[in-house]
Amino acid sequence: MRIKVVVGLIVAFVIATAAAAQDKTPAQLYGQLFEDVQMQRVFPDGKTFVDAVPRDAPAIIMQRYQDERRAPGFDLAAFVQGNFILPHLKESTYHSIPGEDVCTHIDKLWAVLERKPDQTEPYSSLLPLPRPYVVPGGRFGEVYYWDSYFTMLGLEESGRDDLARSMVDNFASLIDRYGHIPNGNRTYYLSRSQPPFFASMVDLIAARSRDPAAIYATFLPALRKEYAFWMEGADTLAPGEAHRRVVRLKDGSLLNRYWDDRDSPRDESYREDVATARASHRPAAEVYRDLRAGAESGWDFSSRWLADSKTLATIRTTALVPVDLNSLMFHLETTLARAYALSHDAEKAAEFSARGARRKAAVLRYLWDAHNGVYADYLWREGKPSPKVTAAILYPLYFGLATQADADRVAQVVQDQLLKPGGLVATTIESHEQWDAPNGWAPLQWIAVEGLADYGENDLARTIAARWMNTVVAAYRRTGKLMEKYNVVDPSLAGGGGEYPGQDGFGWTNGVLRKMLAFERGAVADAGCARAAAE
Repeated sequence: MRIKVVVGLIVAFVIATAAAAQDKTPAQLYGQLFEDVQMQRVFPDGKTFVDAVPRDAPAIIMQRYQDERRAPGFDLAAFVQGNFILPHLKESTYHSIPGEDVCTHIDKLWAVLERKPDQTEPYSSLLPLPRPYVVPGGRFGEVYYWDSYFTMLGLEESGRDDLARSMVDNFASLIDRYGHIPNGNRTYYLSRSQPPFFASMVDLIAARSRDPAAIYATFLPALRKEYAFWMEGADTLAPGEAHRRVVRLKDGSLLNRYWDDRDSPRDESYREDVATARASHRPAAEVYRDLRAGAESGWDFSSRWLADSKTLATIRTTALVPVDLNSLMFHLETTLARAYALSHDAEKAAEFSARGARRKAAVLRYLWDAHNGVYADYLWREGKPSPKVTAAILYPLYFGLATQADADRVAQVVQDQLLKPGGLVATTIESHEQWDAPNGWAPLQWIAVEGLADYGENDLARTIAARWMNTVVAAYRRTGKLMEKYNVVDPSLAGGGGEYPGQDGFGWTNGVLRKMLAFERGAVADAGCARAAAE
């Protein structure tokens, strides 16, 4: 009897320990072992180790490491191989067919990029999702927040409304479990989110529903929780102060910034972040926070965040009130107002309508740079706009904040400074970071094309769409691949820069291209994807 009790206690202890460790990051679980693996570059890509699954409980592996690490001839790489199941790219029998039109290719790719509901693996960094989802591809074998909205655009064009809906359900489940949508469904992403496109996702599936009011009612609690996450601490802020993701400006206006709740090196880029902090001559924690906040922005990394426009060590993400984020927050507020109105809660609808109106006024007051004729990120401590011209200037058009006069001026700047032979460039600066010239990215093309068209700038919208589609389709015909990013200054060259090689797959490129090819305001009419690809 005593033996049974002891065994039961041991089993209970193991279960409780596993549960307590479930949401810990690899850095927290493996301490010195984690640091040694990353700093000694056992793997070329820092993401490899953090996605590995341990063969034993972390405590057992750590004890084993302490016992063996100082032995003569100890091989760290061999130790990791023996104690962890390393990640590998999902194997597939799919191969692109030469000459196959690009839409057929994309429609087939969804099955390659789809992941079934996750099974919980003890001590894995993966946060399991209850329904199927689509991953970007390549090294990105988990769901990513803002990527998914642009992926969903293409899923719906491919007739996969079911998969688009299941992704929204998954994001709602993450909000329910964690109070926000993490950067991706990994433990090491839990301390940050990404650009909040959840409201746009809800809009997308509601627009195709027979009962849109029911869709908004279903997701209203999740929308409200996400809003609370982004606005946490706002009520106690004095003018000129910031807390987490909220900034109260000197006149009392509330706007948002990107943030991360940790100020340590990113697990997945540990070695690189340590090197950046060492080169900065600033407090390391400050640099780590800004690097992590840059990752929350999705623009990781860009001259947009760099004080000197070229050196990552000068990153200052948290010093900026970004124009894209605040446009997204305006949309979240107005979506909440709509959802409450459809639920017949007039008081709450009025509250969020007023919140949206106040934010719009603040954006127009602080984030409009009348001298340069663009929307700009705002250096809130210095009280002045950032001088950087980036494709983020188009978010106020996409979400309907801009005045017509301002939109016309933005269109001229886009025409003069951002439009290139292959589409829209992310910024005007070449810094060797991936969210800078000469690279163009699918989500920025879509934001631009839709936003400009909504303000009557149809010729420019068509030009951007045509150049982008030609770039992507031409590269597909050469290589049989759809890539994460493209060189739009010289489309014959591949996109480059950043912390890792270019990835193919690729979720948001597939989604935006599939949508654009059916977008009647684009340069390529929907006369069949085979014809569009040939042209």
